Amino acid sequence: MIEFFRHLIHEFKLPLSNPVLIFSLILFIILLIPILLKKINIPGIIGLILSGVVIGPHGLNILAKSSAVDLFSTIGLLYIMFIAGLELDMNEFKANRNKSLLFGFFTFIFPLSIGFPVCFYLLQYDYSASFLTASMFATHTLVAYPIVSKLGIAKNHAVAITVGGTILTDTAVLIILAVIMGSSQGNLNQAFWIKLTVSLVIFSAIMFLVIPRIAKWFFKKLESEKHAHYIFVLSVVFFAAFLAEVAGVESIIGAFVAGLALNPLIPHSSALMNRIEFIGNSLFIPFFLISVGMLVDISVILSGPTALIVAGTLSVVAIFGKWIAAFFTQIVFKYTRTERQLIFGLSSAHAAATLAVILVGFKAKILDENILNGTIILILITCIVASFATEKAAKKIAICEEEVSPQDAGKDQIFDEHILIPLAKTSATEPLLDFALLIKDKKSSNPVTLLTIVPNNDQAEINILKYQKAVDKFVIQGSASEIKINTIARIDHNPASGIARTSKEIMSDIVIIGWPRKTGFLDKIFGENVDSIINNVDKNLFICRFQKPFVEEKRLVFICPPFSERGIGFSPLIQKICRLSQELSTQIVIYGEYKTHQAIQQIVNNLKLNSKLGFKSILDWEDFDAISDEIKPTDLIVFNLSRKGSVSYQTIFDKLPQKFEKSFTGNNLILVYPQDDRKESAMDAYEDFMATPLTKGIEAIEQISKGLGNILKKG
Repeated sequence: MIEFFRHLIHEFKLPLSNPVLIFSLILFIILLIPILLKKINIPGIIGLILSGVVIGPHGLNILAKSSAVDLFSTIGLLYIMFIAGLELDMNEFKANRNKSLLFGFFTFIFPLSIGFPVCFYLLQYDYSASFLTASMFATHTLVAYPIVSKLGIAKNHAVAITVGGTILTDTAVLIILAVIMGSSQGNLNQAFWIKLTVSLVIFSAIMFLVIPRIAKWFFKKLESEKHAHYIFVLSVVFFAAFLAEVAGVESIIGAFVAGLALNPLIPHSSALMNRIEFIGNSLFIPFFLISVGMLVDISVILSGPTALIVAGTLSVVAIFGKWIAAFFTQIVFKYTRTERQLIFGLSSAHAAATLAVILVGFKAKILDENILNGTIILILITCIVASFATEKAAKKIAICEEEVSPQDAGKDQIFDEHILIPLAKTSATEPLLDFALLIKDKKSSNPVTLLTIVPNNDQAEINILKYQKAVDKFVIQGSASEIKINTIARIDHNPASGIARTSKEIMSDIVIIGWPRKTGFLDKIFGENVDSIINNVDKNLFICRFQKPFVEEKRLVFICPPFSERGIGFSPLIQKICRLSQELSTQIVIYGEYKTHQAIQQIVNNLKLNSKLGFKSILDWEDFDAISDEIKPTDLIVFNLSRKGSVSYQTIFDKLPQKFEKSFTGNNLILVYPQDDRKESAMDAYEDFMATPLTKGIEAIEQISKGLGNILKKG
């Protein structure tokens, strides 16, 4: 027994050495600290950093800085930069790249301009030490980024320019570091610049030309191996970080570039994205924040007035320089005070890049111990200030985005939508479900419902049991994206009426069905003519043919006939098109008339949708070749059609789906029938009056007239 207690005491000897016990302690801190601090409205990030201070070698010495801690810390930092690049709205980033460049200039030049005189004249350091310390003020680490990600405002334009500015300023500072080190070692010559330039060009070519092609091939060939997708992504991140170091810049640059390279291939609502964020926010990023706290040495404050003066001066200059940069960004781009505070919060935290600059300068004996200790205190102070500022501003912006007024959004804004997917064969369910998860409103609490209609015969009960067993895997697929999947099996003689009845019972807003296989478009689907489903289902109806994975899409071609904008389901349809475009990081190209394009642009502006729109004018809708010649194999085609009797219905569009099906066999194709806008006319009160014969007669006369016109033209 005595031996047992001796062994137990040895295991708890400080600092802890048992890796299992160390990992358990870290997990308990990650679990409990944010929960406890939430009670007193303190950001969990601050709690994790302070926990690192307490348990670190300069605190209670419970944990020592070891290779394992350094490894997890590095992974966490790379993860932050990778997620920042992955969550970046590429359309917003491209639209605001000039703003990112200007903000990057501001957040680099102002801290540098303020910091150099302070270090040179006030703290009386030499030129190299002053310039290197001042460049440290220009860096910042996205320590507070998990806050905006958690609150769902990562695609906000203020976040986009800050993230873009981060990578620009950190790259500039790290290049300056390489230049100063080369100068101190006497290696700053023509060969140095040639080597740096060539290595960065090769690195960029590998990341933006080679890696996306490999990723597309991998995701396509191993589409069913979902776990392999995550391992592949992690491999790309760390390989990119290694390549960045080889190229002469810091590994964080490589992780961010990896996020940018994979951004178009990983939809934000996909199960893969959910796994990436879940593991990072649950384990790796908190580990990094704890390791930042372990660097802080509180005893520095008690070591003498010099260290305290240096630490206070550095902290004030660092915070003031970033605030000035955010202030000028607000003035130039006319942002609100809340957006300025968000930019300041995200860009004011100093951690990884700052520490890298100072440690390199200290080891090269350019900087002294006071600068090193002052920088450690600066990291603690700026991380705390950044966390409070970011959370306060992010909450305000999140509340403003949720409180969409009826004047801004109109009656068509859907917050509680319900998607129904009728199934003919469970083998074709996965791409339909993936599509539903991409376009689903994340604020809706309703599930995605999978429906099957079973014929009313002796095998009905057996078929229901088979169906329930077959759809279990799709329930798991939905849970991986944190979306509930509901399953319904109905017995009905007529599948079309069963679909229509169920869509009304569950009050669905969208119905998604698969393309009919091995038959013509106007032949049978689910045992019934597709026209009966189109005419009986009075919802937003999507008929989908998915031939290949979404990662191969480069454009979203939206074909929109005249007067489509007058339908009551048009505005929700535009929301879905824009959401799909954002998820796939593709441009929207609208084929239609000018009035339709104006109406779409107005909807996008009113709803503040971040989508890049292109426009192609169509004057003659019967000239199929004029449309087909411009469509590429990598285009996702969305064709907006109308039911008979609706405002925008024209007979010439009845045969266009058949032409598209035959002409674009390799494209993903979606036919959309927006929510029915047919109005009951006064004639409907007269039951004996049948308009169908009259309509058919008019259509026949029109076709004869067109045929005679064509003959006369040829003559």
